[in-house]
Amino acid sequence: MRLTRITAGRKLTHRLTELGLTPGVHIEILHDHGGSLVLAVRDARLALDRGIASKILVEVA
Repeated sequence: MRLTRITAGRKLTHRLTELGLTPGVHIEILHDHGGSLVLAVRDARLALDRGIASKILVEVA
């Protein structure tokens, strides 16, 4: 998947950008637990709350 846009407020968008979540980046879902997701982004793994993850828009690449 490829990140297309983040639909969060300025502060959260800035923080996610600092973590490497930028438009065009490839994202892979490693684990989909009930309340959270573990993503592979660049050379890192990120655990995100489902509410935060829902603000990240992707397209299948």
